[in-house]
Amino acid sequence: MDIGFVGLGNMGQHMARRLIEAGHKLYVFDTRREAMEKLVALGAQAASSPADVANRAETVMASLPTPDSVIAVATGKGGVIEGKLVKRFIDLSTTGSRVARQVAEALASRNIVQIDSPVSGGVNGANKGTLAVMVSGPKADVEIVKPALDIIGRVFVVGEKPGLGQTMKLANNMLTATALAATSEAMVMGVKAGLDPTQMIEVINAGSGRNTASVDKFPKSILPGTFDFGFATGLMMKDVRLGLEEAKALGVPTEVISAVGRAWELTCAEIGPEKDFTTIVQPVEKRAGVTVRARR
Repeated sequence: MDIGFVGLGNMGQHMARRLIEAGHKLYVFDTRREAMEKLVALGAQAASSPADVANRAETVMASLPTPDSVIAVATGKGGVIEGKLVKRFIDLSTTGSRVARQVAEALASRNIVQIDSPVSGGVNGANKGTLAVMVSGPKADVEIVKPALDIIGRVFVVGEKPGLGQTMKLANNMLTATALAATSEAMVMGVKAGLDPTQMIEVINAGSGRNTASVDKFPKSILPGTFDFGFATGLMMKDVRLGLEEAKALGVPTEVISAVGRAWELTCAEIGPEKDFTTIVQPVEKRAGVTVRARR
């Protein structure tokens, strides 16, 4: 299949690479030439803009950091909407359902179908092709692109209505954000009391407290002090804000996730939005006067 791919960042570069390795012909665009050159070396063809990508392929995928960047790439000047060949736009980003519906409506005016397809699983999942791929879109179009999506992860078709895939992703990331924030506080409490953090993680993962933070983030990035899991604090905060907006729009209480959101706001302010999201433990450590690191 000929596929256009826009956005070759931490996640996009791996998804695009896997598609090339699976035999798909890719036309790629990123604002960073060096990012395109890596894929060109593997067999992709470089494009000059999202519109150029959409001139060359019926299916265009995008993996972008913010809702505004998705709107610009999909519907702005030089965007996918101006492409002459494109028939469907697959958004692998996290934008929220409101933006998904907005983009879908704009693209529909040019007979382009949007397929929501946000992914979860981090850089490691993108690299290995084990992402959870949350898809909503017209059944016929989803069937056409599903073999390509199968290359990047496990596909879950959650509906046909624009935005349902985005709602699913926000629900997932609200839980991810909560697990990391809550586990940080629990771990700091234990360490300040005198517990060994490595043993704490072993006990938690053998018990009912086991979660994505205790299984992955703490052993791989926090206990060794590398803080390099591969997802920015600012992006996590963006997802939490989108989740709060979604819940409030639906009339759903947000007491817990609102508190979690304040922890992420504090981390962005004190540590920086560009830092790895595992640094959320650092403001808690600072106030408690301890650090949660593996003992040598």
